[in-house]
Amino acid sequence: MKAFVFPGQGAQYVGMGKDLYQSYPLAKEMFEEANDILGFRITDIMFDGSSDDLKQTKVTQPAVFMHSVIASKVMTIAEPDMVAGHSLGEYSALVACGCLSFADALRLVAARASAMQKACEMQESTMAAVLGMEDTKVEEICEQIAGEIVVAANFNCPGQVVISGSKEGIAKACELLKANGAKRAIGLQVGGAFHSPLMQPAAEELQEAILATAFSKPLCPIYQNVNAYPQTDPELIRQNLLLQLTAPVRWTQTVRNMIIDGANEFYEFGPGDVLKNLIRKIDPNVTVG
Repeated sequence: MKAFVFPGQGAQYVGMGKDLYQSYPLAKEMFEEANDILGFRITDIMFDGSSDDLKQTKVTQPAVFMHSVIASKVMTIAEPDMVAGHSLGEYSALVACGCLSFADALRLVAARASAMQKACEMQESTMAAVLGMEDTKVEEICEQIAGEIVVAANFNCPGQVVISGSKEGIAKACELLKANGAKRAIGLQVGGAFHSPLMQPAAEELQEAILATAFSKPLCPIYQNVNAYPQTDPELIRQNLLLQLTAPVRWTQTVRNMIIDGANEFYEFGPGDVLKNLIRKIDPNVTVG
């Protein structure tokens, strides 16, 4: 069975999507539609802008989403049996399975980026990657940081967890994690504490937009970040998407559940190959394309 997966923020690079735009009429049409929806020529930044321009959250999130969805539309000849996306990538997955239209999902992604940027500006916060420690141990140590918000935010693959929280809390957690056996605990260059309680203002702002958007019954199950389970009920998909900003991304369990349910071919659509590498670490026996 075929599983389509879609990356999140951080996979972007200057020049992304330019080959699709130049090679496929459908891709050009969709990119131009996106420019109109966003109200600025994001393609100019994606194709020829600076890396600093591309790092702006209001640019990065729509850019990764657009590249991912358009690539899946022009480069596939078969429909997926199941889909999933990592964080932002969940919006791409919702388009791929027919739950959201491209235009509606892009509007939600733009609203999400704006809301997250505002939340990041409310309090100094950050994230860090923890390598070489079991998931449960990372969670236990995060809970020991008194007076600060520190949580496990991304369960990416065995031995790789990203934590999220206040700057002071993350600094303390990194020291404690290393003292307790983590191979590495290093800060990430991100705008804020994604997938943590500090994103609650963003979730509240985004809620109105999500509730006002039409969700259709998907053509195949989508395995959602918040619980790693397959879902086909539009209202439950909507609810899980509302929870996503403040809940952890359970990517390891998502991939394992997809494999248990029959996935043996994984295809990543979007910039980079981050998810391909994670999937190989989760289960080296599946085909990754």
